[in-house]
This record gives sequence, structure tokens and C-alpha cells, in this order.
Amino acid sequence: MTDALLSGLLAGYGIAVPVGAISVLIVTLASRVSLARGLAAALGVATADGLYALLALIGGATLAPLLAPAAGALELAAAAVLVLLAAHGLRATLRTHRADRDPAGPPPPAPASPWRTYASLLGLTLLNPLTVVYFSALVLGGRTGPGSLGPGLVFVLAAFAASASWQALLATGGALLRRVLTGPRGRLLTGLTGNLVVLALALRLALQR
Repeated sequence: MTDALLSGLLAGYGIAVPVGAISVLIVTLASRVSLARGLAAALGVATADGLYALLALIGGATLAPLLAPAAGALELAAAAVLVLLAAHGLRATLRTHRADRDPAGPPPPAPASPWRTYASLLGLTLLNPLTVVYFSALVLGGRTGPGSLGPGLVFVLAAFAASASWQALLATGGALLRRVLTGPRGRLLTGLTGNLVVLALALRLALQR
């Protein structure tokens, strides 16, 4: 049981810690909008990681080879969604900045609810089938040591908890950044920087195919 717990934690952090477009998006949401939005996004990403860990545990030997051929198409779809999110974020940033400078102008767009943010990040993270391939490799390689239902569930829950804790840390860091950069120029800087980085990472994801 302890081996399954440690393996799940290592697997969860292994898939969550590398910085990518999703990580930057979580930080940007927390810094630009609110900690609640950042935490909702973090929970959506962690839920997807937990689901893929569960799928790998149940049928990794079958799922991994079936999903691998679709990886390229799904990566392009994920890149396209990230480009749209970055474009929307840049537009919202500029509208908010104009509203800060001209209170009589049109109001900035209302942020989406935390639930909608959770669903969006869950769906976006599920577009990456390589996550289930990653967890399948660990399960099939014997690094999880599940052996039975109990240790297997411990592995899945530990992977989810590790991913959730890291994503929540990113969201909290973004919220702290928001408190430091509270002026109009600070909000403009964080909004432009975060969304441009997301756009660059999305284009890199699309072009590396």
C-alpha cells in the first residue's frame, strides 16, 4: 500500500510539474481574474490526470496502443483550443485596460464561473492522450505495484492528489502575483505576458508535429 501511495505521488508530480501551456494558463487565470478561477482550473486539470491514471490502471495495455495513433490529431486540437483561449484572454486584457483608463467606456467582459472554468480545463487536458500512455507505462512497468484493487485505487488517488496540489500551488502563486500587481499597468503586463506565453506554447505544440 505504501509503495502504491509513493508511486502515485511520483507519477502525479511527474506529469504535473513540467511547465507547459496549461500551467501558464492556470497562473494567468489566478493572476488576472481570481484565486477561485485559478483553483477551479487546477482542479479540472487534476481531475483529468486522475481519470487517465484510472483508465491506465483498468486497461492500460489495451488503451495505450489505441490512443497513440490519435495523439497527433488531438495535440493539434489542443493547440487550436489554446490559441483561441489566448486570443480571448488578450482581448479581455485589452478591454479591461481600456475600461481602467476610461470608466465611461464599455465595461470589461464578465469572467466565466468557476464551474465553467473547471469544465473547460478538464476538457482541454483530456485532449492529451499521451497522459494515459504515460500512466500506462508506469502501471505496466510494475512501478505502481497495484496488485489488487486497494493499492490500485491508492495509486490513482495519490496521482490525483499530487497533480491537484501542484496545480493549486501554481494558482496560489498567480493570485499572489495579482496582489502585487494591482494597478492597471500591472494587470495589463500580467495579462499580456501570460496569454502571449500560452499562445507561444500552443504554436510550439502545433509546429513540433
